[in-house]
Amino acid sequence: MKKRGLIILAMGFFFWFVMSACGSKVKQDNFNKIQVGMTLEEVRAILGPSTESSSVQIGGLSGTSATWTSKEGTIQIQFLNGKVRIKQFSKP
Repeated sequence: MKKRGLIILAMGFFFWFVMSACGSKVKQDNFNKIQVGMTLEEVRAILGPSTESSSVQIGGLSGTSATWTSKEGTIQIQFLNGKVRIKQFSKP
């Protein structure tokens, strides 16, 4: 029974470690790599999947707002027709 508890505890620690490492992509140097005109796919290659996003389409224009959040800060990027137009980084 103790062995099972240790295995569960170790798995929980491993999950926490992996999730912490994922959030580390939200930092100033990765934000600086994001350039106006980049595609959402290019941004995801740098930051990984967004924490949250929303999209709207009006006529021939499409807009997406995507946010990446971690304990290091928050990166918000606005896309117009699939390309970066505005970006912002804020620290907690």
